[in-house]
Amino acid sequence: MNDKKIITAIINQDEQMLAFVLQKYSKLLWRIAASILINAASVQDVEECIADVFIYLWQHPEKYDPNQAKLASWLSIIARSKAIDRYRQIIRKRELPIEEIAAESLGYAQAPVIDEEKEKLLSCIGELGGRDRDLIIRRYYYEQKPAEIAVALDMPRKQVENRLYYVRQKLKKMMER
Repeated sequence: MNDKKIITAIINQDEQMLAFVLQKYSKLLWRIAASILINAASVQDVEECIADVFIYLWQHPEKYDPNQAKLASWLSIIARSKAIDRYRQIIRKRELPIEEIAAESLGYAQAPVIDEEKEKLLSCIGELGGRDRDLIIRRYYYEQKPAEIAVALDMPRKQVENRLYYVRQKLKKMMER
């Protein structure tokens, strides 16, 4: 069935067509959302993210233009956006165990981090830009591999590795101040 017919049916509130789309694209969208939310969210969070995609489709089918992209691509972009938004919400709600971040990122693997250093590190991480902070949290708090981070943030893996190196160096310099 072509995408124009699917969207036309959904615009006309055809619930069977929505069920068809749900069945056809759920696995694809699940993989996209799970790759972003891995180690950060529960299975329920991933399911809610996917549900949000289909709710968005149901409520705004007119926003899809079959001449611009395939339905699978459009839904994938929405899933990615919703998963990133959910990831950011989860990150904001959690209190970071700074000891773990400090041990990994600053090379203190065995040394305990004292309270003063924790406060200073937290302040330094807070000064980082959003993407740099996200990279550090994903790598050292959620223990995601650079390849997983690359998929989640839509960056080349090599760029993730280079950026992590740069941010670690930046944090070391900030801590030395």
